[in-house]
Amino acid sequence: MRWHREAPGEGLCWISRRLVLLLLTALVMFGCGRASSPVAAPREKGGLQVVVSIGPLGYFAQRVGGDRVQVHVLMGPGTSPHDFEPTPAQMRLLQQADILVLNGVGLEFWADKVVASADNPDLEVVTTSEGLDILQAPDGQGGNPHVWLDPINAIWQVARIREAFVRLDPAGEEIYNTNSARLVEDLKALDRDIMLTLAALSQREVVSLHAAWAYFSRRYQLKEVAVIEERPGEEPTPAELARLVQQAREMGVRVIVVEPQMSAKAAEVIAAEAGMQLVSLDPIGIPPEYDYLRTMRANAQALADALRAAGP
Repeated sequence: MRWHREAPGEGLCWISRRLVLLLLTALVMFGCGRASSPVAAPREKGGLQVVVSIGPLGYFAQRVGGDRVQVHVLMGPGTSPHDFEPTPAQMRLLQQADILVLNGVGLEFWADKVVASADNPDLEVVTTSEGLDILQAPDGQGGNPHVWLDPINAIWQVARIREAFVRLDPAGEEIYNTNSARLVEDLKALDRDIMLTLAALSQREVVSLHAAWAYFSRRYQLKEVAVIEERPGEEPTPAELARLVQQAREMGVRVIVVEPQMSAKAAEVIAAEAGMQLVSLDPIGIPPEYDYLRTMRANAQALADALRAAGP
């Protein structure tokens, strides 16, 4: 092998030229990186790992996060939030998650215990109802958690989710802002559509199986005259059933709102005694193929049809 003998100072000049080339290459690559459009997902494992409690929050999180997040909904089909318990597999999921998105107002009564058990110091917990005007629960014990059933409240919850994503993944801020702005416009359109669907109703009184629809009723000027189960899952006594039947007859209420996640036995008894009609509205949907906008429009239409059929 032959070695080239450098003239005095030639080696230093060669090194200097190479350093300049390396610096120029780095600057060009850096400049191109900054000029390119939104970067890919923040982690090799597929983006932020987002765990949410219920389907509506999962829908909001996926719409805001897009391809930069992986969303996991804890409460699956047929699950009632009021008696939920996480499985061992879900606990393992929380141990590796970046963020846990909650509704709050006591809906996730299990949250503190579960977060402590997960032992994930990097887990960020976001309670999306913080800052909203909370209605009181029917039994007077705490607040009513069903805030997402008012699309205007949902807009607030979307903002909380967007803020959390930006904190954890600043590189995706442009994407999160764009996606959330689109979702907010969709929620405003949903609100207008529900207003129109329910606007001309003469019969606006309902009895509810439980107080899921209080925020919806307040927003759209319906009157929830009674709640069958003041505490979800606790059926009324025979005396309470008789009082509800009498109340419905006196006020001329003809529609009872039930839900697919809860037993309707007590509602069926009242409907049979008072000559009322049952209508099933879905407050949390069926993940994973759950669409908040479509579900809420279907709920509004089903309720309008039932109230119209009940007559003046």
